[in-house]
Amino acid sequence: MNTENPENTENTTEGSTSVNMVQALAEERDQFKEKWARSVADLENYRRRVQKEAEEERKYGAATFLRTVLPGFDNLQRAIQAAKSPAAKLEDLVKGVEMVSQQFETLFAGMGAVVIPTVGTPFDPNRHEAITQVPSADYPPMTVIQEVERGFTLHDRVIRPAKVIVSAAPAAQ
Repeated sequence: MNTENPENTENTTEGSTSVNMVQALAEERDQFKEKWARSVADLENYRRRVQKEAEEERKYGAATFLRTVLPGFDNLQRAIQAAKSPAAKLEDLVKGVEMVSQQFETLFAGMGAVVIPTVGTPFDPNRHEAITQVPSADYPPMTVIQEVERGFTLHDRVIRPAKVIVSAAPAAQ
């Protein structure tokens, strides 16, 4: 005689299947929790690394620029030493300083800096800073007649406006 109840067998099978399913879901949940914890740790490590790299860039960002400027600085120092020599000639000093100036212009051009045109051009408040106006019969009003300090653009952005003297209409006589 079979004392097993078919319903009991079915309940036991369903119960073990449910237990297995719960265990499988718990394992999957634990795996997701572990992956999430690793992802959070990876993100935090990434943030720290990016912050450290940004600090390093701020700290040492000028190194490349300094390396390119140092030869001009060295030549300027040599010109100063040569000027202090008893046998120094003014022409040689001027020539040396002009060479240093040319080095800087080449350096700036290599970086994309461009000198803002001044004398003879119409005054542009976006690119020029007027120091004063001078009456002039040689230039139309609001024309740059003298450059006091060079201005520069870098890739179409004004880095420093040119300081200029601008013409005004001549005074009535």
